[in-house]
Amino acid sequence: MTDMPSPTSGASAGTPKPLLEVDDIEVRYGAIAALKGISFTVNEGEIVALLGANGAGKTTTQKTVSGMLSPALGSITFDGRRIDGIPAHELIRLGVCHVPEGRHVFPRMTVEENLEMGAFRFKTIDRDDLERVLTMFPRLRERFRQQAGTLSGGEQQMLAIGRAIMGKPRLLLLDEPSMGLAPLIVAQIFDIVREINDSGVTVLLVEQNAAQALALADRGYVLETGEIVLEGSGKDLLADDRIRAAYLGEEIVAS
Repeated sequence: MTDMPSPTSGASAGTPKPLLEVDDIEVRYGAIAALKGISFTVNEGEIVALLGANGAGKTTTQKTVSGMLSPALGSITFDGRRIDGIPAHELIRLGVCHVPEGRHVFPRMTVEENLEMGAFRFKTIDRDDLERVLTMFPRLRERFRQQAGTLSGGEQQMLAIGRAIMGKPRLLLLDEPSMGLAPLIVAQIFDIVREINDSGVTVLLVEQNAAQALALADRGYVLETGEIVLEGSGKDLLADDRIRAAYLGEEIVAS
């Protein structure tokens, strides 16, 4: 695949280089503060997970990073450039690609046409990129001429991720990629996320499946009612009693 970022590892490449810096952002829906001054960093080459219950602010955070919402206060910096206030279609040109909750494929367009839409910012379709996506998702090759609206939920999720990859992302935002999928498909999706990250793409992941997300992530942040209440490595958060009790359904017995 051409023109993809070169592989990097936030954990093994010496001093981490911040790719995304979110500084004290506040987002409001009318009088309601959905995000209350949150700050976090995603280093180049990392997978960072955002965890929290429904309504905690995870999706709002991603929408604000990707330009779908504008913060009332604070700043967002991508690769050293301030991007809050830049519209979503311009951020795609910078390499910020968002796969929203619900997939949002174009149902009357074919798989091929959906993938081509992912490369809209380029003059021509990179056939190497297309072949890589079809190799990554063999079911999309089988359904290449089929309308996207006739695909299963898992196939639509594969298509949504593949479409984003066609945009040559440097930062890939994934919102609930496992939602509503069978366990076998969920495992495949998380394997693909790891493969995408191994190719050099930084990932900011919103996911209800805390065990899967933290097993995959380098680091994570936990949100509650619009505030970050916990942060740490994926391994440390996975072992944290508070996470195990709140998100993994484990009963912690005091010794």
